[in-house]
Amino acid sequence: MDIKNQAAVVTGAASGLGEASARALAAKGAHVTLFDMNATRGAEVAQEIGGTFARVDVSSAEDVEQGVHAAVDAYGPVRVLVNCAGIAIGMKTVGRGEPHSLMEFEKVIKVNLVGTFNCIRLVAAHMAGTDPLPGGERGAIVCTASVAAFEGQIGQVAYAASKAGVAGMTLPIARDLAGSGIRINTIAPGLFRTPMLASLPQEVQDALGASVPYPHRLGDPSEYAKLAVHLIENQYCNGATIRLDGALRMAPK
Repeated sequence: MDIKNQAAVVTGAASGLGEASARALAAKGAHVTLFDMNATRGAEVAQEIGGTFARVDVSSAEDVEQGVHAAVDAYGPVRVLVNCAGIAIGMKTVGRGEPHSLMEFEKVIKVNLVGTFNCIRLVAAHMAGTDPLPGGERGAIVCTASVAAFEGQIGQVAYAASKAGVAGMTLPIARDLAGSGIRINTIAPGLFRTPMLASLPQEVQDALGASVPYPHRLGDPSEYAKLAVHLIENQYCNGATIRLDGALRMAPK
């Protein structure tokens, strides 16, 4: 797909991987609508890249529907969706004799997995009703899993389950949407310099980076964005979950 002049939606776009993706798409000439709960920062980023912002809770059907309408009203048919919205907690299945909070587990699943699917189903339904681009394509979707989907660490049960769900639904969704000319791929990042990791002491960041086989550092969000852009542009990429981790394999803790 030629990204230039296409309307794109990026979730979790006020920071981290989402912000980097929004900036990369705008740099390629896309018209970007940013979804996030952080209205202040989201609006700032939107203004900087010449996009528009919508305050959206990805787990809310009503919010996403309104956000998609806003994107269409601003820029026309949405052809690109990049799902980066997500949350993480640290909690063991049983910790200090207490069971994992069911409410906290459900919250992570609701945002990371249900929220991702909610955006996919609503944006894909819109894409399916648009006129095809050259080659028959109607849209391209990129989702965000994590290496925790495959090597979840101690205390990551909720996060790992949510990200494994994102990876697991990628191929069946690709098969579901193939007849409509809509592609979907998922990126499974390793250790990236997102706001969460950037808030850690520098010595901790350095130690985490040193654990990566090569290069010995944390990933930069721009590197995620480069891969997201490639997956959108390369029509033969479909139904894949791609690790972006410097060959990292997570230890138990």
